[in-house]
Amino acid sequence: MMRPTHGGNLVWAAAVAGCSPSEILDFSASINPLGPPRSAIAAIQAHLGELGAYPDPNYWELRTALGQWHQLPPEWILPGNGSAELLTWAGWDLAQLTKTFFSTPAFADYYRALKAFGAKVQECPLELEKLEDRQDACPTFSNSLECGLLLNNPHNPTGQMFLRETILPYLEQFALVVVDEAFMDFLPPEQEQSLICVVQEYPNLVILRSLTKFYSLPGLRLGYAIAHPDRLQNWQQRRDPWSINTLAAAAAVAVIQDREFQQRTWKWLPSARIELFKGLSQISGLRPYQSSANFLLVQTEHSSSTLQEKLLQHYQILIRDCLSFPTLGDRFFRIAVRSNTENNCLLQALLQQLAIS
Repeated sequence: MMRPTHGGNLVWAAAVAGCSPSEILDFSASINPLGPPRSAIAAIQAHLGELGAYPDPNYWELRTALGQWHQLPPEWILPGNGSAELLTWAGWDLAQLTKTFFSTPAFADYYRALKAFGAKVQECPLELEKLEDRQDACPTFSNSLECGLLLNNPHNPTGQMFLRETILPYLEQFALVVVDEAFMDFLPPEQEQSLICVVQEYPNLVILRSLTKFYSLPGLRLGYAIAHPDRLQNWQQRRDPWSINTLAAAAAVAVIQDREFQQRTWKWLPSARIELFKGLSQISGLRPYQSSANFLLVQTEHSSSTLQEKLLQHYQILIRDCLSFPTLGDRFFRIAVRSNTENNCLLQALLQQLAIS
């Protein structure tokens, strides 16, 4: 079985570990461990009777709910089959330009979406050492009004948060700016650096959001794009109809109104992340990087792919190697922040395994 390029492949992990997928403690996918919310389960159960009918192809109820959440007209929002589907259509638009700039290390799906339509790309490496010194630093790009820019904020896999003010100038310098904010909702509204507040001022701005990571619903495939209605109408015409199933749409409407779950997540994450960071910092041979998201990038003196296999075989724990991030390679791994009990299990396993490596 081929090594996965994404996190969360429990079938592959179980084959390596020699156990069932349900026995794997998964740190490879950055999913909120507090979910799925009860509101999502209740909404799914309440809409089971609608499975005999097609969904509304325009998803008007969901777009209206998302519009109310972000204080935008529903025409400015397009739900999708995860943000990955919407990234594909953003890749189509970027491919029409002379070149697309993006920072590396970068999420593997960026390469997929851009190369699928023959986009010309220019990789711009982030300097990890500078990220430690300046948490508000933003990468530097050679700008052009004939080129596109693909940004990730917070950045995956480093967890770096770029300030809104450092990104805004790019909207005047590039023909199209796509900002992937898949992990932005892990910050409470007063700490977010989202560009949603300015999207109506810039027809060349596209924002991608995920509903699966924060609300722990990756199996439902839920995401949405925020952009000028003309652009979203073009995307709608290109894609297959009914990209979101009825139960996923119902769950999405419910969870974005679940204030209790949101508050509980915002209260849990900072302390859990700090404790996990401290624990990793105390293990010889490991260097974690500060993060604003629900995951940590860790540099290791050992092979991360070998470490991944040993943790699976001996502890049934799955971490994310960084082989799919070409500029990082086999000396980095990424881990999700989970519950304190689960985080402690990981720390003990790393201590034991690295002691015998």
